[in-house]
Amino acid sequence: MFLRLLRRPGTVRCAYFHSSTPFWAIRKVVHKFKLADIGEGITECEIIKWSIAPSATIQAFDPLCEVQSDKASVEITSPYDGIVKELLVQEGEVAKVGSGLCLIEVEEEDTSSNESKPTSETSPVHSDQVSSSPSPMDAHVYSSPKVEPSRRLHPLDPNFALSQGSATADSVLAAPSVRHHARQNGVDLVQLAPGSGKGGRIEKRDVDAFLARSSEPQTQTSQAGEDVIVELGRTRYGMWKAMVKSLEIPHFGYSASLDITALHNLLPTLNAHIPPHFSALPPKIASTAFNTSLIYPAPTHPEIPAEHRYKRLTYLPILLKTLSKAMLEWPLFRASITPTTESTASSKPTLSIRPHADISIALSTPTGLYTPTLVQTDTHSIYTLASYIQSLAYRGRQVPCGLTPADMPRRGGTITVSNVGAIGAGEYASPVLVPGGGVAIVALGHAKWVWDVDGERGETGGERRLKIGVSWSADHRVVEGAELAAFVECWRGYVEAPERLLAEGV
Repeated sequence: MFLRLLRRPGTVRCAYFHSSTPFWAIRKVVHKFKLADIGEGITECEIIKWSIAPSATIQAFDPLCEVQSDKASVEITSPYDGIVKELLVQEGEVAKVGSGLCLIEVEEEDTSSNESKPTSETSPVHSDQVSSSPSPMDAHVYSSPKVEPSRRLHPLDPNFALSQGSATADSVLAAPSVRHHARQNGVDLVQLAPGSGKGGRIEKRDVDAFLARSSEPQTQTSQAGEDVIVELGRTRYGMWKAMVKSLEIPHFGYSASLDITALHNLLPTLNAHIPPHFSALPPKIASTAFNTSLIYPAPTHPEIPAEHRYKRLTYLPILLKTLSKAMLEWPLFRASITPTTESTASSKPTLSIRPHADISIALSTPTGLYTPTLVQTDTHSIYTLASYIQSLAYRGRQVPCGLTPADMPRRGGTITVSNVGAIGAGEYASPVLVPGGGVAIVALGHAKWVWDVDGERGETGGERRLKIGVSWSADHRVVEGAELAAFVECWRGYVEAPERLLAEGV
């Protein structure tokens, strides 16, 4: 109850007031800050770095942490003013979308006692009921109340609403695929809010309807002859940062040519016997009249989706299979640099040798460059590898990209293969190895028929052979130049004599 007395000589004037909860009453609430959906089908992210520590004071929009998904990293900011109580996910760990990242203690107004309405009847308070000495509360009543400066709420704050402040593309409700569709067509989602979906969510049909209404071409942002500023997309910005980090690795380059004439002669036979569950061609009519399952059921194969099937083999799955065979003979190329932790930061670097050959593939997609991984390549047949490659290429062409974190495991492959020869006529390249991308990367050039007069063929005037250029870059901190050259020769032994795969059970 507030009390205010105004004294005049010979008179006592009473102030009338009502009872209410003091407006400065506050309470402390701990909020669990969750990882929000950052878009394009991402279901989990790795915590790269925390920008704060437990017990630290933080304000809204201050950086909390940096997370990485696929090849992009995103900085997450705080939606609250408060104190960080606990970090629920440590650096290097993976967090699922919707799971808690940290606990933040926030001071909020306590409105629990405001449920009862203020009383309309008031009673005067006589001066003799008041102590002569002013109380701290009296001093507060006489002082001017402190007006808290209004601040813009974070989009992730539960109290955030589009009416507070100006709406942005990040604040409107829309699915990641809808955001990507709008971004690809140059549509500002703020112009479409609220959408036709539940709770004002913008749907894809809203974007299409907006494009249909736009009969005039988009206004050019610059006059003819002037420069245009273009912002890097999420995936391309991730590539930017990865290439900057690649400067930390000393590269050793090595180029050679492999004779794939034997593989070329083998392809017609392999294509003629593609297993029916992998083939995209109409099934052949069996020429035999015998029932193979008469005595005992023949083995059946799982149903393969249409996007996993193919009509013919290419050189790539055979080259990957032969490369995995060479990797089994060279444990160094099945190794990756062991990630350091706080306890091992001061110790010497170590290598983690894997039991199988994990090979990543550089995949250029409409949304950017990705490196999905073929895990345990040495355990799969050539037909199975071709099916995996077909599936990755199909999902990579989707907009938004259909690749999932399962296709791109966190530790990736120990060797990356880039099939740049499938695009142009280039024979050699200079591939770049990024941190976390294994110990080596190879670029496959365009295969060409050449007249070979080297070695034994020179004595007979030469011979027409099909050759492909391979360009290697290895981490020179781990791999010696002589080791890389010897490894390539080991790979050559399988490529130029594919019959060896039969003797080793493929």
